[in-house]
Amino acid sequence: MTAETLHANAASDSAAGPTLPGRAHLLRRLMRDRIAAAAALVLGTVVLAAVFAPLVSPYDPYLTDLTKVMRPPDAQHWFGTDNTGRDIFSRTIYGARNTLMLGLVGVIFGGLFGGVLGILAAFYQRLDGPIMRLVDVMLAFPAILIGLAVAAIFGAGLAAVVIALVVATVPDVARVARGAAVGVMGQEFMEAGRAVGVSDRTLMWRYLTLNCISTIFVFLTLRFGQIILIGSALGFLGMGAQPPTAELGMMAAQGRDFLFMAPHIATIPSLAIFVIVLAANLLGDAMRDVLDPRLQQ
Repeated sequence: MTAETLHANAASDSAAGPTLPGRAHLLRRLMRDRIAAAAALVLGTVVLAAVFAPLVSPYDPYLTDLTKVMRPPDAQHWFGTDNTGRDIFSRTIYGARNTLMLGLVGVIFGGLFGGVLGILAAFYQRLDGPIMRLVDVMLAFPAILIGLAVAAIFGAGLAAVVIALVVATVPDVARVARGAAVGVMGQEFMEAGRAVGVSDRTLMWRYLTLNCISTIFVFLTLRFGQIILIGSALGFLGMGAQPPTAELGMMAAQGRDFLFMAPHIATIPSLAIFVIVLAANLLGDAMRDVLDPRLQQ
């Protein structure tokens, strides 16, 4: 067996991450945290309801009934009806689906692009300066301003919110990924891989990226709640989904004109946003405590 094979195998073992029993152990630790378990249950219930919205919703969320305008919550309409007689419970389920979709897409693509930028900056020193200066420029623009610019160029809609959320996620993830990658670059197995002539692509993916994934994942779990909140804020300002599409931020905005006559129209979507963000943040904190090795010492 050659020295290159020995070094590659050692580095591969270090980069492979926790074994299946290790992952099961981490899951058990996470579920022993009552707050984390409750947050996971709430968030899981919301996600399942959103995924199976056509089966869960008792009414068509877009069906208007002018004989039932602004009815308060009752046995027939659990969350009441809005100003056009639509069932708010059904619209909240469909709105949660769109809101979660926006947050998930923003986190996935923002995490992907940001992770690539951060790892490239750490691996290639000549790219570190330009990439991080680009990140600094992106950090100077708030997500709301990015949403306004995208809406002005392409028009308001879900696509504009997705672009704004991705752009808002990239710089923070790039900073975290670069910090994690710089720490891995100083490890002996990286030096051993270079010494035996392992290709840059193998070093970056098999050794560097796999050792940074857990750190990036933990950050994204914490970031998910913030992205949901930003996306809802953009919807509230009218830059997201357009009527009659159900989206929690837009539903809260539509109900603000009836706060004194029918407060449930605005407060119920707002409470749904609060519950989703709170559950995501609590679960993200618990996952950080479990997955971050520095907090286990």
